[in-house]
Amino acid sequence: MARSRKAAVLLTAFTAIVAAYPGMGRIPGGMTHEDLVTKLSRSGGSGFNGKGPNGNGPNGGGFNAGSFTARAEDNEAIGDLLSVPDNNLSDVGKDVKGILTGNGNPVSDDTEASVPNLGSAECSADKCCVWKHVADELMPQFRDANGCTDSARASIRLGFHDAAGWSKGTGDLGGADGSIILAPEEIGRPANDGLGDIAVQMKAWHDKFKQYGAGMADLIQFAATTATVACPGGPRIKTFIGRKDSSVAAPDGLLPDPRDNADKLIELFGNKTITAPGLAALVGAHTTSRQRFFEPSRANAPQDTTPAVWDVLFYQQTLAAGDNEIVTFPSDLALSKDPRSAPAFRTFAQQAPVWGAAYAREYLRLSLLGVFNINDLTDCTKVLPAGTGVKK
Repeated sequence: MARSRKAAVLLTAFTAIVAAYPGMGRIPGGMTHEDLVTKLSRSGGSGFNGKGPNGNGPNGGGFNAGSFTARAEDNEAIGDLLSVPDNNLSDVGKDVKGILTGNGNPVSDDTEASVPNLGSAECSADKCCVWKHVADELMPQFRDANGCTDSARASIRLGFHDAAGWSKGTGDLGGADGSIILAPEEIGRPANDGLGDIAVQMKAWHDKFKQYGAGMADLIQFAATTATVACPGGPRIKTFIGRKDSSVAAPDGLLPDPRDNADKLIELFGNKTITAPGLAALVGAHTTSRQRFFEPSRANAPQDTTPAVWDVLFYQQTLAAGDNEIVTFPSDLALSKDPRSAPAFRTFAQQAPVWGAAYAREYLRLSLLGVFNINDLTDCTKVLPAGTGVKK
């Protein structure tokens, strides 16, 4: 493909990504569209190196992103996609496998404004219909005048903790199966401190909607992606429905600790098929975090100064260090410095659209860990709420 044509295709792809991230549509580093076309064509389509046109970040920080590019290095298939032949893949199976192997789009702006009444024959005939009603129930609790709420950030964390209870050595035990709620001993583990209230709320939502086909595993992940888009600037991550619930507790010891060093974290997530750059993308969810148990004397202190907004201040302020308004986990600081994750960390600090795409891809992967019927899932992204831009 000629360089100019290739650049045009890449710019179109970049524009599509930006469209799915309201508030993240600024061309990186103050570049013009012509600058972006030139940069994309020279980069071979793999992404940005984290520098503006003069080698500095848009805020003058001058972070050097090293060799990191927007395309994540992890391309491992998971679940039943490891065994289902390509010619037997469903449309969802093809889409998910493409995303996981670096050839698909993890976000979508496909929307459905209205659906039939809950409980009607028309609604029952559409597997996604009930989930539009679920979204309508969740959103008033997930977004207020300031941005996303405590319930939203707790739902994001719950989605992480249910799905991350899986590793390559656990087989079909653990993962995104709802066990964090359905197996009572799991929510009581120290790693899940602070999730008790959202667990109670999740049970109430499940009790209301399970008669219409909403499972707990799906509810937890649907709530997490709904909460993400409830945050101004949050991506509309593709959301799939049809996981199998389990009341068997996930193996203990598979969740990260805020005091973990980089070696431990990278090994832990590598065993979940997530690379160091992918992990750097996922920890960006701390942009909306308020810690309560790591430093109890400062309970509810945020991890960046805009905890109601999905932005890249978490990366910038972790790298800058020394901000007394926030609490920085040693684990995040370690990832910001380790040569395997630091280039990605620094790139994300400057390029919100690059982080948005990387986060969406990695969270999609995480949300399907331990799921062995991916080929049979249904894409219900269309019923997610519309995103909102970051307030200026």
